[in-house]
Amino acid sequence: MKARAGLVTYAVLIVFAVLSLFPLVWTAIAASGTNGRLARTPPPFWFGGNLLGNLRIAWTDADMGLALLNTTVVASTVAAGTVLFSTLAGFAFAKLRFRFKNALLLLVIGTMMVPPQLSVVPLFMLVAELSWTDRLQSVVLPALVSGFGVFFMRQYLLRALPTELIEAARVDGASGLRVVWHVVFPAARPAMAVLAMLTFVMSWNDFFWPIIALTQSNPTVQVALTSLGRGYVPDQSVIMAGALLGTLPLLLVFVVFGRQIVGGIMQGAVKG
Repeated sequence: MKARAGLVTYAVLIVFAVLSLFPLVWTAIAASGTNGRLARTPPPFWFGGNLLGNLRIAWTDADMGLALLNTTVVASTVAAGTVLFSTLAGFAFAKLRFRFKNALLLLVIGTMMVPPQLSVVPLFMLVAELSWTDRLQSVVLPALVSGFGVFFMRQYLLRALPTELIEAARVDGASGLRVVWHVVFPAARPAMAVLAMLTFVMSWNDFFWPIIALTQSNPTVQVALTSLGRGYVPDQSVIMAGALLGTLPLLLVFVVFGRQIVGGIMQGAVKG
C-alpha cells in the first residue's frame, strides 16, 4: 500500500521551499536596484528596473565570461578526479587486503583535521617553483583527491558491494581493472553521484586558495567577484548582480542533473 502525503506534509515542504528560495530571490531583487534603493528602511521586497543594466556591468567589469569558463573547467575536473580517485581508494580500503591498511586509513582521516590554512605557504612555494601561478592547474591538482571523498566512498562500499560479488568476478577470470569497471563502479554509482555533486559545488564556491593562486587576468568566479567590491563606495547592486551570475550555472546543473542524482540515490537505497 502506497503512503500518501497529507496537507501538513505539503505545507511543510512549501515552507521549506520558500525559505530555501528566499536568498536567491533577494539577491535578484538587490541586483535590480541601486545603492540608494537598498539603503531604504524597510528594504525593498520587489524588483527594480536596473537588473539588466547591473548584470551587464558585472559581466563586463568582472570579466564573468572568462571566470565562468574557468570555474566550469576547474569544478568539473576536480569533481571528476575526486570521484575517480576516491572510488578507487575507497574500494581498496573497503574490500582489499594489504599491509598497514588501518594505519593508512587513519592517516587519510587525519588529513581532514588539518586546517587548509596550514598548507598555504608550502603549497604556494611549490606552485611558484613549478611556474603555475595564475594558471588553472594550480587550483585543480591540489584538490583532485580529498580525505572526505575516500572515507565517504569506503563507508558506502563496505555495505553496498558484497565481497562475494568480487570473488565471483575473479573466479570467472576478470582482471582487477575489469572488476573495478564492471563491478565496483556500478555498485558505487549512487555514492559517486552524491560525491560529484558535493565536490562540484564546493569547488565552484572555493575562494581561499584561488584568490591566492590566481589573479584577475585569469580568474574563477569567486576571484572575479572581488573586483566588483572595489572603490570608495562599492555598488552593492552590481556586486549582487555578479553573485547572481555566478549562481545561475549551479542552478542549471541541478535542474539538468537533479533527477539523475536523486534517481541514483534512490536506486542505491533500494539496493541496500
